[in-house]
Amino acid sequence: MRVRPTRAKVWAGKNPRGRGAVLCPLFAATRQAGLSFVTARLLSLLLSLGLIFSNFPLPTSAQQTAPVQQQRRSLRLSTEEQAFLEDLSRRAFRYFEEQTDSRTGLTLDRARADGLLHDENHRHTASIAATGFGLTALCIAAERGWLKREDARARVRVSLRFFAEQSPHEHGWFYHWMDWRDGSRRWRSEVSSIDTALLLGGVLTARGYFSDDREIVRLATLIYERVDFPWMLNKHPTLLSHGWYPERGFIKNRWDTYSEQLSLLLLAIGSPTHPISPGAWRAWERRRITYAGFNYMHAHPPLFIHQYSHAWVDFRERRENWYPYMDYFENSVAATRAHRQFCLDLADEFPGYTSNVWGISASDSPRGYVVWGGPPRDAAIDGTVVPYAAGGSLMFTPDIALPALQTMRERYGPKIYGRYGFADAFNPNNGWVNPDVIGIDIGITLLSAENLRTGNVWRWFMRNEEIPRAMRLVGLLPVRQENRQQPRRKAA
Repeated sequence: MRVRPTRAKVWAGKNPRGRGAVLCPLFAATRQAGLSFVTARLLSLLLSLGLIFSNFPLPTSAQQTAPVQQQRRSLRLSTEEQAFLEDLSRRAFRYFEEQTDSRTGLTLDRARADGLLHDENHRHTASIAATGFGLTALCIAAERGWLKREDARARVRVSLRFFAEQSPHEHGWFYHWMDWRDGSRRWRSEVSSIDTALLLGGVLTARGYFSDDREIVRLATLIYERVDFPWMLNKHPTLLSHGWYPERGFIKNRWDTYSEQLSLLLLAIGSPTHPISPGAWRAWERRRITYAGFNYMHAHPPLFIHQYSHAWVDFRERRENWYPYMDYFENSVAATRAHRQFCLDLADEFPGYTSNVWGISASDSPRGYVVWGGPPRDAAIDGTVVPYAAGGSLMFTPDIALPALQTMRERYGPKIYGRYGFADAFNPNNGWVNPDVIGIDIGITLLSAENLRTGNVWRWFMRNEEIPRAMRLVGLLPVRQENRQQPRRKAA
């Protein structure tokens, strides 16, 4: 992190070769305008300060922001790119349409890529995080005409009614994994703080999209306002626990460094019934990393930590109102670009990584599920490519993420691209292809693609006044911009 420079001593007539020299012509000009000596000196001092501080070096994130924003505003999607994203998104929605129980509205954690039944251990196991993505997918489908609006509304009601009235919960928090038939706890899983937050992302998106439906608004409000956020602090003043087990109590790990918990914190701070202190936003550690010329906040290797909160919360053109004026959206832009270069730097060891075939984030592997990524280098990396790493960053870096996905589909075809879009992972170096897809990975790809194309998910979620209010409370304030257009690629 760069240290803020010391303010220069500036007075008229002094330091003629330094920044103070600007006062001499300013002072003369104000005197010529007929102002008194004292007024002229004061005004020239104030005018000069703007010139002085404009020369101060900005934090690295701000240095990277300006050219990236300028580039993003100049992009336009071609007809071919629009068609690709439409196909990818439709296939992704198909997962949530087919792999969600009609009685509970719970979405399976994973499924076979061809849509066939999974093994007994997985075929009934739902993920509340995947269900949050699924609720959002219903809103996207209704808006795009993939599903009749009334059918989407009915499905949303089923899911919200289940969570509001039937699902087991602890102080409003839900189990990470449930049996999709009745909501009973699966795999002795924890009551999860982050997965409940991802579920709430979908719950509140549905409340924002179906804001004219009193029943949906009532149920969504009940689910959100019932969550006891202070309980999850477990007597800590600011840091939330990762979760709670009925057998042994709270998990010792807390959200104490930068990760995917940004939306969880905003939900907690903005809660109208059980809020935590806005000071919780500043309580966690802000570690930074520099890689390939990109300096950004980073704590854990998987790329998804830079994606999940952004699926719903619109962080664009907002910065913290204290030094170094953190812009979380541009932080994710930098993290994605650095990650792509990280993959390219591994190409000597794994030739399958190329400028348009890249991406490593938590996924399946031939050895099971691995929480890998980088930088820094994870020792487990074996050349596997995880398509949702690029897919989840479509909303940040379409200029590199979109060509990557298109190239993967064109180069490897049906081997990796099928009923629900991309297989969760594949290895171009040895031919291995994951037979599964994972709900949260399909979900982040779908939501990121929609935010790139229309910004709809951001718009629907941000209609919930609790979120903008929380952002104001923590000092995430809008940066004035004349143009807030979405990333686009210039048509060919």
